[in-house]
Amino acid sequence: MKLAIFDFDSTLMDGETIDFLAKELGFEDKVAKITERAMAGELDFFDSLIERVALLKGLDVEVVNEICQNLPLINGAKEAVSSLKKQGFVVACFSGGFRNATEPICKELGIDADFSNYLHERDGKLTGLVGGEMMFSDSKGKMAKRLQKLLNVPKEKTLVVGDGANDISMFKYAGVSVAFCAKPILKEAATDIVDVKDLREVAKIAKRI
Repeated sequence: MKLAIFDFDSTLMDGETIDFLAKELGFEDKVAKITERAMAGELDFFDSLIERVALLKGLDVEVVNEICQNLPLINGAKEAVSSLKKQGFVVACFSGGFRNATEPICKELGIDADFSNYLHERDGKLTGLVGGEMMFSDSKGKMAKRLQKLLNVPKEKTLVVGDGANDISMFKYAGVSVAFCAKPILKEAATDIVDVKDLREVAKIAKRI
């Protein structure tokens, strides 16, 4: 068995989910600037996530779900996942973003499991609070290790793909780690770099495993 783990925002999906949500409340620029700094490794991921989600307080959950179900995919996402599964990979998604987005998109792509965070809601509106499996800068690494143990997949049979600083922790658990259109800090930790926005390039790299 082989394991492939993808980041979601700006890796499987073309953009940052929280930026799309913030646009509804007029906070897009403010949130995008915080996101950019967090992905570059300039801010603690947990602190930046809490700060950004707080700005979404009051947003209607129906609006959230509608936006999340219509997010744009990265070019080649469907083909890449299909190719990896044909190559014998179990495919997972780890996201510091939100289940509202990862669940429908990963189902559409045929991804086996998604791990992300939950936007807290009450009376049909976001409360500005968040919790879940991917809250910290080292969450993806810890989950990668647990998943490898569960599936009995060694490091050399593991492929990971991401674009930002919060993906670094899972790179050390992979035989092949791909920095996809990534921030410089992540490129330094990667075995492979793809600067073309086409995930089919990752499927080609996976054939080495």
